[in-house]
Amino acid sequence: MFRKSSSAVYSMQHGQRGMTGLETAIILIAFVTVAAVFGYAILSAGLFSAERSKETIYAGLNEAKSNLEISGSVVAGSADNATVDKIIFTVKNAIAGNPIDMTPNSDATLGQNKCVISLTTAESYINNIKWSRQDLGCSNGNNLLETGEQFEITLNLNDLGVGQTMSDNLTANTYFTVQVKPAVGSTITIQRQLPPAINSIMDLH
Repeated sequence: MFRKSSSAVYSMQHGQRGMTGLETAIILIAFVTVAAVFGYAILSAGLFSAERSKETIYAGLNEAKSNLEISGSVVAGSADNATVDKIIFTVKNAIAGNPIDMTPNSDATLGQNKCVISLTTAESYINNIKWSRQDLGCSNGNNLLETGEQFEITLNLNDLGVGQTMSDNLTANTYFTVQVKPAVGSTITIQRQLPPAINSIMDLH
């Protein structure tokens, strides 16, 4: 009885061999290598995402620091008390940020402007019109709108540029839109309606 049991155990174990220490080490090294590769891939993806997020944040801050805003009222002027012939407004930096190139699109600097101004009426859309600039208060005299400076922008509706004409005049109760589009930063949109009576100077709130 004892001999048969021993023979059965021997038959079960016959032909089987144990795992050596070298094989175990190879398997462990393989697992560690695969885990390291996956870990490096995940870490690289995380670093790339973090870098892209940082670039996006910096780009957003740069845009925000290069924004214009209207300072004060928008004024319309008329020489004949019937139609508007000029629009005047003042701009400044929205926050203490980067200088903004405000080279005017006038006779002396025609085609050199980076800030583009457009005019829209009920029947006309005119892009990149002529405009002039006057420094107000403290200014270093260059074309860069810097912190603490203010520029007065004037649109002469009788001279919008070569080949630029309006098919309709700005008269009483009419609407118009002016867009100021700097090279960097957001666009300023000025929408106003003229009063029922046209005067020589009108403060359009």
